[in-house]
Amino acid sequence: MCRSIKVLRRPDQRATPEEVSQAALQFVRKISGFNKPSKVNQDAFDKAVREIAKASQRLLEQVTR
Repeated sequence: MCRSIKVLRRPDQRATPEEVSQAALQFVRKISGFNKPSKVNQDAFDKAVREIAKASQRLLEQVTR
């Protein structure tokens, strides 16, 4: 999809909530095609970022155990 997405998972360190949120934001920007959504789309954009961050956090908790 995109070669510029940075790897967050490091075996010796956990990704911080801020890193997970930033990665979710980057993903939503890439998939939506919007760097900054219009006011009409802002709620949907923010909700997607929150949902992806939560799913990402669950994944990281499961694979780092």
